[in-house]
Amino acid sequence: MYKAFFNLKRNPFEITPDPSFLFSTRSQSEALAALYFGVRRHKGFVVMTGEVGTGKTMLVRCLLQLLSPANVAYAYVFNPCLSSLEFLQYIAGDLGLTISGKTKSELLLDLSRYLIARHQKKLTTVLVVDEAHLLSADVLEEVRLLTNLETTEEKLVQILLVGQPELDEKLDSVELRQLKQRIALRSQLQPLDMVETGGYIYRRLRLAGANSEATTTFPAETIVTVYRYSRGIPRLINTVCENALITAYARQVRIVTPSIIDEIAADFRLREAGPRQFEGAKSSEDYDVHRLSKTLLALERPFL
Repeated sequence: MYKAFFNLKRNPFEITPDPSFLFSTRSQSEALAALYFGVRRHKGFVVMTGEVGTGKTMLVRCLLQLLSPANVAYAYVFNPCLSSLEFLQYIAGDLGLTISGKTKSELLLDLSRYLIARHQKKLTTVLVVDEAHLLSADVLEEVRLLTNLETTEEKLVQILLVGQPELDEKLDSVELRQLKQRIALRSQLQPLDMVETGGYIYRRLRLAGANSEATTTFPAETIVTVYRYSRGIPRLINTVCENALITAYARQVRIVTPSIIDEIAADFRLREAGPRQFEGAKSSEDYDVHRLSKTLLALERPFL
C-alpha cells in the first residue's frame, strides 16, 4: 500500500522472522556464535534465552541456514506443549523415522540407531526446541536423558533450548540441577540500545529499497521516540514503524514525525521507557538528538 509512495520494493517491517533482515548486534553475534560453535563442535547442550520479541526465532533460522550446507539434519520443535511420548514422537517423525504404532522404548531404540548411523558417517544431528520455557518437567527430563546418547568422545545429538528468561529460572531450580550441569554454552539476547535501534530501522529500510531516503523518512528525533516506546525490542520496533509508515502514507507525508509515533504507541497501549534506559539522561528529551544523528550517519556504512 505504501511501498510506491516511499519508493520501497518490499515491506521493511514484517513481523515474520526473515533471516535476510538480520541486523547483527554484539548480543546477537555472540548468541549466534555460541549456537553455531555448540553444534559444529558437538558440545551437546546449548541454551539461549531472551525477552519476548528480541529475535530468538530469527537467530535460530539464521543458524539453520548456516548449517544447511553442512550435512546437518535437525528436528525443530516449535510447540513444546507435549507429553514426553508426544515429544519423542515429534522428534522421530521430524527426522523422518517411522513412528506409527511404536512404543516409547521402540522410538528410543530407533532414534539411537539413527543417531549412531549418522555419527559413523561423520554427520551432525540437531534438536532445536523453541519456546522451551513452556516445557514440562517430564519433557525436560526426557531432554536430559537424550544427552546420554553419546560415544566416549562426543554427544550424538546436539540440543538447543531457546526460550524466554523463565527458562533460566527453570534450569536454575534444584529439581533440574542434573540438566543444568550438562549445559555447555549459555547466551542471552539483549534488547537494542538507541543507536542500534536506529541502525536496525535504517538497515531494514535500505534492504527494502529506501537507500539514502531512510534517514529522511525516520529522522533522529523519530528514532528516539521509537526507542522510548519499543525499549529496543525488535518486534515492537517493527510494529510501530510499520504502522507509522501506513499513517504517513494516509496523510501523504514523507517524513515520519515523533507525533506520529506517539499516536501509534497510544493505539497499541505502549508506555514510554523510564529515564534509566536513556544512557543516563534525566529524560528522553534530554538525550542529544544531534549527537545521535551524527552517530547514525557515522555508522551508516556498516549498516548497509
